[in-house]
Amino acid sequence: MSEIRFPEGPGLWRTDALSELPCIRPGCTVRGSRLGRWSELMPGTRLVDSSLGDYSYIAGDSDIMSTDIGRFTSIAAATRINPGDHPMGRVTQHHCTYRRAQYGFGIDDASFFAWRAGQRVRIGHDVWIGHGAIVMAGVELGTGAVVGAGAVVTKDVEPYTIVVGTPARPLRRRFDDATCAALLRIAWWDWDHATIRARLPDLEDVADFLNRYG
Repeated sequence: MSEIRFPEGPGLWRTDALSELPCIRPGCTVRGSRLGRWSELMPGTRLVDSSLGDYSYIAGDSDIMSTDIGRFTSIAAATRINPGDHPMGRVTQHHCTYRRAQYGFGIDDASFFAWRAGQRVRIGHDVWIGHGAIVMAGVELGTGAVVGAGAVVTKDVEPYTIVVGTPARPLRRRFDDATCAALLRIAWWDWDHATIRARLPDLEDVADFLNRYG
């Protein structure tokens, strides 16, 4: 058997370019949702009643319901955002009281499903959500936030704050208060594609970036 060699170096195996049309990989389910330019859904992702901002991506095998996601947000594989709850206050928590049609018990309980749709998750710009994280209903993740792998987020996360654990708790802020405020004020994620391309090297050094645009 002949030997097959792949290019060395991180990321060199990806040769497919994104475009202004959203990229939906095979095996995805998308229903009642809006996808922005240069966005990507990797295989096995389920996106329902949600919006995905420009340049954001969702890695494979993720399940996202009733969530609004900003620009440049990176969501790792096997994440769950706005998962459904069971009715703990009822006599039984089983599906049969709200997924009634499946059991021949009549029409599904629309009010039960409307509750989750009304408890939308809101995710800001440039957020990073780690592998296997869970974000519960009604939570807001501020711009620049980081959610550690495997974390379960039950409360809002402030901008540029790193949270880890179960339940998730703040670990630290990515930058000092003045830097966070300046980045939010500059709002580079709103720049157009040509501007970002021209200024891409400036996005690597925070101090230099603030000197130029702050």
